[in-house]
Formats: sequence, C-alpha cells, structure tokens
Amino acid sequence: MQIGLGFWASKTLLSAVEMGVFTELSSGPEEFGKLAGRLGLHRRSARDFLDALVALGLLHRSGGTYSNTRETGLFLDKHKPDYLGGILEMANARLFGFWNHLTEALRTGQQQNEGKAGSSTTQTFAAVYADPARLKGFLAAMSGISHSANLEIAKQAFWANYKTYADVGTAQGDLALQIALANPHLKGIGCDLAEVGPIFEEYIKANGASERVCFQPVDFFTQPLPKADVITMGHILHDWDLEEKKMLIGKAYAALNSGGALVVYDAIIDDDRSKNAFGLLMSLNMLIETAGGFDYTGADCKTWMKDAGFRDIYVEHLVGPDSMVVGFK
Repeated sequence: MQIGLGFWASKTLLSAVEMGVFTELSSGPEEFGKLAGRLGLHRRSARDFLDALVALGLLHRSGGTYSNTRETGLFLDKHKPDYLGGILEMANARLFGFWNHLTEALRTGQQQNEGKAGSSTTQTFAAVYADPARLKGFLAAMSGISHSANLEIAKQAFWANYKTYADVGTAQGDLALQIALANPHLKGIGCDLAEVGPIFEEYIKANGASERVCFQPVDFFTQPLPKADVITMGHILHDWDLEEKKMLIGKAYAALNSGGALVVYDAIIDDDRSKNAFGLLMSLNMLIETAGGFDYTGADCKTWMKDAGFRDIYVEHLVGPDSMVVGFK
C-alpha cells in the first residue's frame, strides 16, 4: 500500500516545494494562521496539508507553530547552496505527468515526454535548450541532483597528479566549480552546447572561479572533445543508447593526454541488479525521457572503457545512489 499509493506523499512534497513552504520557514517557525495565509492555502486544506508534512517527517510542529526539520531546512530552502528542490520542481512540472504513461513506455519502448511524437534525444534536449527560462531551471535542477556527488569527486586524491580537466555536459557547471574550489592548482573547462554558456559563466563568476574555469561550446556528437588531463561526465552517459555511450567514451579516450583519466558517474546499478532501486528506477526514467538512454552497472561501464583502451578501471561509491567509474589512458 505504501508503494502503490506512494504518489500521495510524493505529490504532497512536490506541491510543498512548488509553493515554497520550506523557503518560507527558512527564517524561523511560523504560527499556523500566518503560514497558511502567506502560502495562500485554502482553509479547508491548510491544516491537513501542513500536518501531513509533519507526519511525513518534513516539518516539525510545536503547538500551533510549524518549522523546518534539519534536513528540509538544509536541502529544500532555495537560499541554501545545497538546495535540491530544483530537481523536485522539474519532477513536479514535467515528470509527474509523464510517468503516468510508464505502462505505454514499457510496451512500446518509446519515450513519453515532449519527444513522444518520435523525436530523438538530441532533438528533445534542443527543445529544452531553446527556451532560456526553461533551460536555466533545467540546469539548476542538474546542479541540485549532482551537488553532493560533485563534492566527493572534487576531494579525490588523483587530482594531485593533474593540471587540467574538462567537464563534458557541464550544465550549470557545478562539478567544474567544485573541482576548482577543492584543487587550486587545476584549470578547467566546462563543455556544453553554446546556449549554456551565459548560465555557466554567471554561476562560475558568482562563486569566484572565473580565472581558472572557462566555458567552451561543444556539440559532442559532431565535434571532438577538448584536450585535457582528466575528462568528467556526470549524469551524462545514461542519456544515450549503447552505441552513443561507446562513442562518447571513445571520444574521451582520444582527447585525453597520456596518463589521463576519464571519470564517469551516474546512479550506477549494482552488478547483481537487485539493490540500487534508485538506479533501476532512474533507468526507467530514461525510458520515459529519452529515445534510447538507460542506466547501467559498474561492470557494464568497465567493459565499455576497457574496449576503448582504458586500463586500471575501478568503481567507487560516492554518495547516495551515485558511484563513479574511473579509467586511465
């Protein structure tokens, strides 16, 4: 029953994020009447909605006063650097409806989002990138879902052996930024379609890293990747079908300097395909969202990297469902 009716709790959280409940409470506890009024809640639903958030462990209540929990105050307040709500905003605005067509996707193998009419994954991304406001929201969502893993990657010991890196499919640039902040000796490039450039540069400048991190427009299907000691791909490889995955890994091998490293991370599925439920569900999300994308096991990725020429390949857990696969040229 919890799983089958799980959309009740899911939509309650998504609506709370949409309405800014946790950001509203960022400055401290609020009395019921004031909070309901500021959120614009109807009197019929207000108490049930807020108390449901209490029962779900998303708010605290003392008497008639509500406040954030430690976790929601950290991750769902828009003013905090660890804000994860961007991906939840996208889930609310887009994915929630698309997932209603999962059965059709399972029977047809076809994506169920804006590209349902038969467009390719590349065309679907192009549609998102063509709308500046929508693009900015999408890129911020990618930062939110990736930030914790980015911090872990930035702390890896192997960075001491290198001088340059290129983050491919950089989005807003959070991984490129975190690597630079944690490793002052490095210089980096963020690579993505040209439309991403202004958003990337704004984000890097706001965090004081413009002197060491720059943007380079790259269409990785039609252009070579820039030369670098390390190439990173975060939540990129799972967007594409098998041949496209192999092509991207091959391009990374060709672009790396001798002795360089490729770092790929996603919600890597455990080799037994029975434990990382998030990774498996993310693969179903790729069914909904892309023409051929899927998530994969560490063993799968190691095989693709080995076939491309990489050596000393290993898989290492990062945080939550995310792991990285690292291979050396």
